[in-house]
Parts: sequence; structure tokens; C-alpha cells
Amino acid sequence: MVKFGYTILYVENVEESISFYENAFGFSRKFVSPDNDYGELITGETTLSFASKKLAESNLKDGFIESSLEDKPFAIEIGFITDNVPELLQKATTFGAVIVSEPVEKPWGQIVAYARDLNGFLIEICTEVKS
Repeated sequence: MVKFGYTILYVENVEESISFYENAFGFSRKFVSPDNDYGELITGETTLSFASKKLAESNLKDGFIESSLEDKPFAIEIGFITDNVPELLQKATTFGAVIVSEPVEKPWGQIVAYARDLNGFLIEICTEVKS
């Protein structure tokens, strides 16, 4: 059996990132290492995790591309499902998220908006896709 366990975002400040996601989206802290190099949030079935860039450098000897608000977002996003997209988008901006696109209704009925977090990672805020 294979199970999708977690996504790890490489960030400058793990504690700051954990706090942002707790405040902006209401997630709960699961774990933060004593040295603040790694942390996890309870988000449902899949854990959202953060590792310091310093820790990432020790694991990836050839380096990696850093996320930044000054650059275009990576070709990947993390998605959060909610019943009220405009409300959650607005709440996230009060804690530092940057709006990429306002909520729009897709042809299949889903409401979708995009924002970027403090580190420049792309977040989709959307309603559930109805089958």
C-alpha cells in the first residue's frame, strides 16, 4: 500500500510559516523540532510540513530552487477546500497572504481563488468539486 503522507515546503523560518498557516487557515500544530528546523501541521489526511532551507541544504547536496514572492510561483500548488472561498481568502490576506486571483466560478461549478503565502508558495483556495 502507498499513502500520500505529507508535503514539505522549504522555508526560511519554520516557526513563522507554521504560525501563518495556523492563523490564516485554522490548522493545528502537530510538531515543531526543538531547533525549529522542521514542523508539521494537522490538515486532515495529509500533513503539511515545513523544513528550514538550512535543513534542506543538508539533505539536497546539489541545492534546490528557493520559493520567493519576488519570483513567479513554481508549477505546483497546495489546495485548501472550504465552503466560503472569499471569506478564507480575505482572512489569509490579513495574515500576509498575497492575492494572485480573486474567486471565480469554473464551468464545472467550483469556486477557485489563488494566493501566495509568506514564502511565495502558491495556494489554491476552493470549494469541493461536486461529482
